Amino acid sequence: MSPNATDWNPQWLDRMYNNRLLVPGHAEHFIRWAKDSRIARERLPCQLNLAYGSGASETLDIFPAKDRPDGHKAPVLVFIHGGYWRSLDKADHSFIAPEFTQAGACVVVLNYALCPAVSIPDIVRQMVGALAWTWRHAADFGGDPERITVAGHSAGGHLAAMLLATDWPAHAPDLPRGLMKNALSISGLYDLEPLRQTPFLSELQLTPEQVLHASPALLPPPPHGQLYSVAGGDESGEFLRHNQLIRQAWGIKAVPVCESLPDLNHFSVLEALVQPEHRLNQLALELLAL
Repeated sequence: MSPNATDWNPQWLDRMYNNRLLVPGHAEHFIRWAKDSRIARERLPCQLNLAYGSGASETLDIFPAKDRPDGHKAPVLVFIHGGYWRSLDKADHSFIAPEFTQAGACVVVLNYALCPAVSIPDIVRQMVGALAWTWRHAADFGGDPERITVAGHSAGGHLAAMLLATDWPAHAPDLPRGLMKNALSISGLYDLEPLRQTPFLSELQLTPEQVLHASPALLPPPPHGQLYSVAGGDESGEFLRHNQLIRQAWGIKAVPVCESLPDLNHFSVLEALVQPEHRLNQLALELLAL
C-alpha cells in the first residue's frame, strides 16, 4: 500500500511506477508482441489504419470475426494499448486479435496521439471519438454495435475506465447511454495524482485540474455497464493499490471483479489475456458473452 500523499517522495514514486525498471526483461515482451502482431496482420483478414478522426494518429485496425454459422453479428472487443500515454502503438498489439476472432469476436485496436504533444484529457476525447466511430460502423465489419466491450492495458486500462464513465448522448445525440456494455482494465491507473508527482513521468505535464477530471476513481460510478479490474500479482504495490481503489470508489456493483493474478508482472499479465483457459482470457470471454 502507498503511504499518505504527504509522505510521497520522488524516489519512491519512481520505484513504484517505472515498470521497465521493475521488470528487467521487459524488452523481450516488446519484441514478442511486435513479432506476434506482425504475424497476426499477415494471417488474418484485417482493415488497417482506418481513420476515426481528423488527426494523424486517430486511426484504428479492425480484425473481423470469423463467419458465424447462425448469421448473427459478432460481439466487438475494442482494445486500447498502454505505454503511459506517451509510447507504443496499436501495431504492437495486433497479437490480441487471433485468440478473440477465433472465439467469434470482431476485434478493433485503437491508436491515439501521444503525450506531451497532447494531454491525457485530449487522449480521452480521442478515445470517445473512436468508440463513437466503432458504434456507428461496427456492423460494416460483422460486429454488433449493441455488444461492445472495451479492454485496455495500463494507460489503456485507465482509458477503458474513463470510457465506461462517459455520458455518450452528451458527446453526440445519436449515441445511446449504454454504448459500452462493459470494460476490462488490465493494470489500470485510476488516480492520476501520484503520477503527476512522479519525476520520470513529468513529460505528461499533468495539472491538478486534469487529475480531477481524468481520474476514474474521482468520478461518479458509471450508470451503465460493469468494469472488471485486474492486475498482475507481481506488480508494484501502487499498481495493486490502484486495482483495489477503483472498487472502493465505484462499489462492487460497478466493479464486480477486482483481482490480482498470481505470478504475472506488468507485461506478462497482458500476454495472459490471449492464453486459452487462463483466468484473464476467461474473464474477457465472459464479458463478450462468448
